[in-house]
Amino acid sequence: MHARDILIDGYGRIREEVHAAVQGLDAWQLAARPDAEANPVAWLVWHLTRVQDDHVADAAGLEQVWTAQDWHGRFGLDLPVSDTGFGHDAARVAAVRVDSADLLTGYHDAVHEQTLGFLRSLTAGELERIVDEGWDPPVTLGVRLVSVLSDDLQHVGQAAYVRGLVERM
Repeated sequence: MHARDILIDGYGRIREEVHAAVQGLDAWQLAARPDAEANPVAWLVWHLTRVQDDHVADAAGLEQVWTAQDWHGRFGLDLPVSDTGFGHDAARVAAVRVDSADLLTGYHDAVHEQTLGFLRSLTAGELERIVDEGWDPPVTLGVRLVSVLSDDLQHVGQAAYVRGLVERM
């Protein structure tokens, strides 16, 4: 099995879990927070999708789906267009209000399709390409893709956990 195929499978699992985490939730449930500092389901899914969009588009030399397909306009968030949620405090988290699960899954699916297109094009040698020299050792494309995969799986697991808490409120 080629490493590319493992990555495709892993990113597919993120997509499946994103759908499971938000399916059937209403706007209140998407925004509900177990406490004032906790991240709601909507923010977690929006953030993990923004990070995937940002990092994979950068590595692939593509425009982010967020701007290319006007998801920024569709979400209508009062945040800079480049915002991915990194470093958000409780007030910024609260600013990410999403009215429907369909909006979240629509954006995630669009990012997933762009990610899959890029992954399918990769050769084994390309995974060794340095994409970030700001680290020691420098970050290869393969390491960056696994890093995004890991981060996204952690966040979607958190979203599923918060969903369970919200459903029991």
